[in-house]
Amino acid sequence: MKFLLTVLLSLFILGAKAQSSLNMNLLYQWKDTTLIKSVIGSTYNEVWGHEQNGREYAIIGSTVGTHIFDVTDVNNVDSVAFIPGKLQSTQVVHRDYDTYQNYLYMVCDEGPSSLQIADLSYLPDSVPLVYDESTVINTSHNIFIDTAAGYLYTCGGATTAWVNYLSVYSLSADPLNPQLVINCNIDVPFWSSTIGYVHDIYVKNDTGYCNAGPAGLFVVDFSDMNNVQSIGSLTSYAQQGYNHSGWLHSSGNYYAFADETAGKDVKIVDVTNFSNITLIDTIGSNVDQNNSMPHNVIFKGDLLYVSFYEDGLYVFNTSDPNNIFVEGYYDTSLMPYHLAGGNWGVYPFLPSGKILASDEQEGLLVFETFFSIGVEKYDQEKNIELIVYPNPSTGFVNIDLNKVESPESYTVVDVKGSVLETGMLTREQLRIDMNKFDQGVYLIYINQTNGNRISKKIIIN
Repeated sequence: MKFLLTVLLSLFILGAKAQSSLNMNLLYQWKDTTLIKSVIGSTYNEVWGHEQNGREYAIIGSTVGTHIFDVTDVNNVDSVAFIPGKLQSTQVVHRDYDTYQNYLYMVCDEGPSSLQIADLSYLPDSVPLVYDESTVINTSHNIFIDTAAGYLYTCGGATTAWVNYLSVYSLSADPLNPQLVINCNIDVPFWSSTIGYVHDIYVKNDTGYCNAGPAGLFVVDFSDMNNVQSIGSLTSYAQQGYNHSGWLHSSGNYYAFADETAGKDVKIVDVTNFSNITLIDTIGSNVDQNNSMPHNVIFKGDLLYVSFYEDGLYVFNTSDPNNIFVEGYYDTSLMPYHLAGGNWGVYPFLPSGKILASDEQEGLLVFETFFSIGVEKYDQEKNIELIVYPNPSTGFVNIDLNKVESPESYTVVDVKGSVLETGMLTREQLRIDMNKFDQGVYLIYINQTNGNRISKKIIIN
């Protein structure tokens, strides 16, 4: 295993279960000790995020439902909503989330449960539950929404009528009325005998990367829902375990997936040729070779965020896939190794750069980071240079938008991640009055209509 440890990293290794960190700082934590614990000793599960009108929200699941917080200002976090789950029980271990348009989709793998949809457009005032039905989806282990195509993919679980391996629902006509398109183990002839149960999926451009547990990784073409095709697979590989979850790099060239098996590393594979998917590297926390276990992985640019249960949250620099190294980590838990402790999930996509994480016992955690790769590099999909002048400045700054494709809005944040100013863009040059802010370092984000964003550090003297 090729794995580069920086000199800084060695300074922070304090022992197998000593709480430690590297280049990450905890800004905020929430947990409610009055909530019931599950039968395996966990209280919290998945974490997700949402941004609207310049405000940032954290979403976290628990044994009793879904909790939503305004984390725009980490010094004044507000609990804005709680959505009770259809099932509130010690049996609840898994909830999962995704967003489409202004709606939050919520599922639970324990039942009887339901598909719940909440309307986020009224934030921060309220989050009404607008759909709560079990006839379409009763239980589900994971969901993924291909927002470009308007398809909801649901992994595992069941409806009231059948067990689900993987099913696809259309949301494009009416987000509040999901329509079943295909149930793969019924409608796709090869599915049950070849792929079977899909634990999680990542979809881009109608191509699905199916994390199929012990069966491995399968790549599926969903461009024609009436003629679904398997176009690639990796069914035997080094350190093979239970393929739990994965995420595609923005380049589309490589894919990371986590084998949820004690002592197994995260795999980085080359997917430029689906007929010859090859293993590039394996990466782990290196805390305990026998017990460390990855759970969920998410790429943001060249940074790979991995929740490692009891080892906490790890972030890897993959800018050179042949020379991957740790950018930072935070041990979220002091729990001993077992199957119900530590960092469950991570969400790194808030505009301010704040990182959200969930811990099964410790609840919601919000981090700031200090990575060498820099915000500007991994936020930019096309390496566009944002021209800002004068910089440093004593007052007004000008931002040239001529080279930015489809700029839509801007956001100014401080080093703590607090959003200070937002606005829409109507001209090719933006002029911001920074006199209203104290001396220091700030980040300006230019948000594009395609969902990408570009950032630049601004120094005010």
